[in-house]
Amino acid sequence: MSVQLRIVLDQAVHVVDADQARAGLALAAGLVQTAPRGCVVSAIVPSGTDLQLHGVQDVRTLPLGRRELAGAWQLGIAAGVGGGLIHAPSLMAPLVRHDRVHDNDQTTITLWDLDAWENPGSLSKSAVAWQRAMLKRAVKHADAVVVPSHAMAARLSDLVRLGDRIRVIAGAAPTGFAVPADAEQRRADLQLPERYVVVTGDAKSMAVAFRAVAAADIDMVVLDAPDGTEPLLVDAASAAGLPERRAHIRGALGNAERAAVLGGAAALIATSESTAWPWRAVEAMSLGVPLVAVDSGVHLDVIADGGAVVASDEISDAVDDALHAGERRLRVLAADRARAFSWASSAERVWALHAEL
Repeated sequence: MSVQLRIVLDQAVHVVDADQARAGLALAAGLVQTAPRGCVVSAIVPSGTDLQLHGVQDVRTLPLGRRELAGAWQLGIAAGVGGGLIHAPSLMAPLVRHDRVHDNDQTTITLWDLDAWENPGSLSKSAVAWQRAMLKRAVKHADAVVVPSHAMAARLSDLVRLGDRIRVIAGAAPTGFAVPADAEQRRADLQLPERYVVVTGDAKSMAVAFRAVAAADIDMVVLDAPDGTEPLLVDAASAAGLPERRAHIRGALGNAERAAVLGGAAALIATSESTAWPWRAVEAMSLGVPLVAVDSGVHLDVIADGGAVVASDEISDAVDDALHAGERRLRVLAADRARAFSWASSAERVWALHAEL
């Protein structure tokens, strides 16, 4: 009889967080690819999901849509899910009482960021309440809580009592993430200049990058700008000395467009000090883009020697180095560090986690 690991893929259709949705599907594919002998992968999905994923043995479609399912699971109502080994690549999981010892039921979840606790203003009130409620359920019922960095594990330990149930399994860039053949045309369609740096972070933290870009006399592209924040970001850039014509604010982009933008960047500046997986920094490293990041526990963990991780008051000097003398060195370091992350490697560690449990 085969061992079945069931992965919750709640965002295969109804995407709430694009990065987490991509991560869930990539991890599922990795689990299929790395399944030990005698083990298979199945999926749990909300109503209305038509999942087409090679190698998944079985798909259990629940009677509720994603929104209704999120509400039911928040209340501990998980009828119809069944037991066995369940892995959720997010907080969305059927966290209810189960017997791991006698029935071999296991439920593990993944937490990609702590914004609901550290930066609640960046989320809706309902999202904050739901995430906090689900973590409380995890404290009671999860067999393990997976986080992507050791710095996040340490911070989570300060917030809740999980003991040795916190495990670290890193994420990775999207599978097949590469600069597309028509990258130049995609950048032109996005009305981007020939030479620019990409800046990521929140409005407050990006101020230091705006000053560095202004001093470097180069254009700037901001990725993942929330809807309605373009005027705020343009004003902040202008206050830092960067003219409006050199500030290009863009929202969430698909994989191909994002790879085209990152691949064409002279450098990426990551300014966030949040306890969260740095999706864009990892993607930039995978493309060999020179990386400058504000010193933080997460950046030290994840970027390590794959870029220049410096204090805020050293960002301008680091950007100048990345654009000139240090460019080639930083490209090599970024590409080398990116090899440490893959969804196949993450999947192997998920299999090992469940075997240990």
